[in-house]
Amino acid sequence: MADYFFTENAQSLLDLFNEKIDQEEPNGKITTWRRSDDKVYYTHSAANWNKKAWFKPAIESDRLIFNIIKPKSSNITTTVYGYYHGHLIETFLNHFDREFSSARASPLPASGDICS
Repeated sequence: MADYFFTENAQSLLDLFNEKIDQEEPNGKITTWRRSDDKVYYTHSAANWNKKAWFKPAIESDRLIFNIIKPKSSNITTTVYGYYHGHLIETFLNHFDREFSSARASPLPASGDICS
């Protein structure tokens, strides 16, 4: 399953996401997502969900894609799969609703996903 955010400027949307995660000031900061040490991947920050899966972004001409990647030690459960995708879309709706025209999640693994 991948999340797709359709936009005219995918790199700008990803940059905004990163800025909100890295922001020092608490107002408007995204606290539910954390970047990996190498700044390539994203995981949920809540204790119950942290490092249960990772997202890796990809830029295309008309969309920002987040592919789900399993942790090294386990596969991704259906519950984790659904939670991560739904929560990422919720985050983008809450923070960047004017920066993309639509979003969708694929119901099954898509090209670029690594689930098992």
